[in-house]
Amino acid sequence: MADRYDIAIVGSGPAGLSAAINAKIRNKNIIVFGSKDLSSKLTKAPKINNYLGFYNVTGEKLKEEFEKHIKAMDISISYERINAIYAMGDYFALMVNEKMYEATSVIIATGVEYAKPLNGEESYLGKGVGYCATCDAPLYKEKTVAIIGYNHEAEEDANFVSELASKTYYIPMYNGSYNLKENIEILKDKPLEIQGDIFVSKLILRNSTIATDGVFILKDSVPPGQLVPGLEIIDGHIKTDRNMRTNIPGCFAAGDCVGKPYQYIKSAGEGQIASLSAVSYVDSLKNSRR
Repeated sequence: MADRYDIAIVGSGPAGLSAAINAKIRNKNIIVFGSKDLSSKLTKAPKINNYLGFYNVTGEKLKEEFEKHIKAMDISISYERINAIYAMGDYFALMVNEKMYEATSVIIATGVEYAKPLNGEESYLGKGVGYCATCDAPLYKEKTVAIIGYNHEAEEDANFVSELASKTYYIPMYNGSYNLKENIEILKDKPLEIQGDIFVSKLILRNSTIATDGVFILKDSVPPGQLVPGLEIIDGHIKTDRNMRTNIPGCFAAGDCVGKPYQYIKSAGEGQIASLSAVSYVDSLKNSRR
């Protein structure tokens, strides 16, 4: 049986880290999933003037202060990528490829994806389009697969898929060198549209078209609606109440993923609220079992 945490926090931006700090203060057993950069949006910010106490700082400087804070509180970040979260009644199962974590409560703080979905991406979701290559790779044994990778972590997934698929294409959406197996064909082109009949059959690129049985789109984070089955989404954002509760008991959300304005200080405040709500939820469950 997997170790069960009180609270699992998915996201290491201002919302996720604020949630982690407040949960740690209240002596909860937590795990935080995020990235080495904490937040790619944060590190790219040239100047921030509206974060209280940090006037005229760069995003990189604010990130350094966040790092000092969590280090001082002995909060570490797991760099594993959560592919799916399932509500199991009195706990949640968080899937990392073939590995699983358990938590009594979950806080979603994944931010938002600014890139629009490809034409056909949403309509073929589950019909050849997926966001977890290692989860669904066995479905494509001896078939053709196209992987659209937005970061270097996607290369590891592509290498795994290539062991099962008869043909694997890799379309990198970033520059640099690629650590890929020799049997993977790299296409430096821009994907435009996913087409098919009932299931995916082709991927249209700017300069070419490839026949494929499946398309995996591997971004920094999985869209919340796909990450947590049954999660209520409105206008592309997670629906929450003032206590950052979602429609799933024990699941809370904070930050850009719950809606505008996309501001760091707003995200940090929502992270605190989500954390306090999660703490109350965990405590209420423990008290009911006594």
